[in-house]
Amino acid sequence: MGVTENAEQTQQEIILGFLADGREEFLSGEALSAKLGLSRTAVWKHVQSLREKGYRIDAVPARGYRLVDVPDRLSPLELAPLLSTHDLGQSIHFHESLPSTNEAAFRLAADGAEHGEVVITDQQTAGKGRRGRTWVSPAGLNLYFSAILRPELPPQRAPELTLVAAVALAEALREADADALIKWPNDVQIGGRKVAGILTELSAEPERVHFVVLGIGVNLNAGPEHFPPEVASTATSLSQALGRRVNRALFTASLWGRLEEWLDLHHEVGFEPVRARWKELSATLRQEVLVRTGGSELRGVAEDIDTSGALLVRTAGGSLERVLAGDVEQLRPR
Repeated sequence: MGVTENAEQTQQEIILGFLADGREEFLSGEALSAKLGLSRTAVWKHVQSLREKGYRIDAVPARGYRLVDVPDRLSPLELAPLLSTHDLGQSIHFHESLPSTNEAAFRLAADGAEHGEVVITDQQTAGKGRRGRTWVSPAGLNLYFSAILRPELPPQRAPELTLVAAVALAEALREADADALIKWPNDVQIGGRKVAGILTELSAEPERVHFVVLGIGVNLNAGPEHFPPEVASTATSLSQALGRRVNRALFTASLWGRLEEWLDLHHEVGFEPVRARWKELSATLRQEVLVRTGGSELRGVAEDIDTSGALLVRTAGGSLERVLAGDVEQLRPR
């Protein structure tokens, strides 16, 4: 009986994992055979299949195999060997192109998808941003994914997850050597320009959250020519900040690891450590801001976020206003 396509992919993921762990070292075909319980011929066939998919794997007689380069893709084959998470990304739904990862994830969640399942795509044709806006999502450059979460939270606490994601995002960007800060409520910036955004959608009853879809877009390798004119002056990418191309799979694995750590801490301890770290990473606090909500405007100094994540703004008249939603313009950005 033949090996199923899924089993073949799993075996190739394991081979890639062993080769990635070996870094510059060769791994013998005999060792791979023993680890997988396959013949050396079967291992060779898997290596050939991986080469056909764009992996550069050296083979030297009497020494074995060595992974030299990987294709710039975000399928399970690239991501699975890099992940150290226990739930997040353990089931990956990869698409070459989608209208919106949030829409696809919402449908999967409604059909019973489990906590931690992720929808990821190389391109979005109708990416969703906050307040009905579009998230520009060119192919082959950036990171677009939506994670399905099933938190044990009342609906009124679901907005905390947006701040959890913002902290994880800022930390992952900082780990990549970018000076990232968070603009309330859910944008992450480098040098005052937007590099990433978060869109959280949920299905809930009055007393219980059924699921949350956490959508994240990160500009990793986009250049100025990839941004439409209306955002070209306010957007950036990690590669622009660093002056070099970013490995998308490595960044994705790093981000998912940090995101799961913060989700676990939030589940175990609550919002306070998230709130404390968010304040340390904030570009908004202590700045003069103009908040637009609906048809109204509020101007003042952003003093704090409260225990639910709402922004507290001190007006010129001395009153402290609580802002739950809106567009914030930092009048003198950090």
